[in-house]
Amino acid sequence: MTQYYELYRTSTLGMALTDSLDELIQAGHITPQLAIRVLGQFDRSISDALANKVRARATIKGNLQTYRFCDDVWTFIVKNPSFKFEHDNVTADKVKIVACNARRPGEA
Repeated sequence: MTQYYELYRTSTLGMALTDSLDELIQAGHITPQLAIRVLGQFDRSISDALANKVRARATIKGNLQTYRFCDDVWTFIVKNPSFKFEHDNVTADKVKIVACNARRPGEA
């Protein structure tokens, strides 16, 4: 069985899905096992969509405040980042970047 990262469950979309599934479980319309299967499908769908449909490239410049590598996941916190896209520039006060391997666990 292939594992997928669960990073997007804490996004706005992931939290809305989780809240809706909790309400359905509380109302007795679905079982907790079905909710877990739905969340697993959500993880697979988000991962596949990001891998196959997102093709934007960006250059990031800023001050690296913190970095960490744990369980094949890099986490960076950058202060005063400047993102340069093909036709746009974006700045912020602070950004957290979470990066995973391009290959799924177990792939050669």
